[in-house]
Amino acid sequence: MTPIRHVVFDLGGVLLHWDAEIPFRRLIPDDEERSYFLTEICSRAWNAEQDRGRSWEEAEAVLVEAFPQHESMIRAYRIHWPEMVPYHHADSVTALEVLLDNAVDVTALTNFAADTFEVARGRYPFLRRFRGVTVSGQVGLVKPDAAIYRHHHESLGLDPATTLFFDDVAANVEGAQSAGWQAERFESPEKLLDDLARYGLPTA
Repeated sequence: MTPIRHVVFDLGGVLLHWDAEIPFRRLIPDDEERSYFLTEICSRAWNAEQDRGRSWEEAEAVLVEAFPQHESMIRAYRIHWPEMVPYHHADSVTALEVLLDNAVDVTALTNFAADTFEVARGRYPFLRRFRGVTVSGQVGLVKPDAAIYRHHHESLGLDPATTLFFDDVAANVEGAQSAGWQAERFESPEKLLDDLARYGLPTA
């Protein structure tokens, strides 16, 4: 097995919990109405464009024009976004900090809107410990596009063959592998530790 010199983490689903339903359970109590709103209006596909770099102002304008009767809830999405990231995954963050404390080169590659990433970084100090972070909303590229992996390893000086990536989305893992990286799908903190140990990296 090729020795690993660089570890790259995804954020949402691996180190941070994200759930758009959290504020909307309060704002739209009816289950069917809330499901429709988050599936058909403020959908994952709509939110993904902010991850690609679209501003919230433009994103809101697009939906308000199409669904003017839902304007207040559309604008509530960004207003209440901090509630959508209520905690970090403690065991995963501990594994990250063990790597950092053992001088392993650790960076992050995340699909995240530029401004909400800054909100998260202000709330979770471990996000400031990475040597570098590629935020999709800042570079205008998203996983699993090949270009974002290339941008990450070229801009941060990583050797793809000795880079190990963790992401909870299978397509993003496959994208990293296509870029020449080693990559494992994150399924649980326990599997994360097993994978790190299997690659010869410190876990305690």
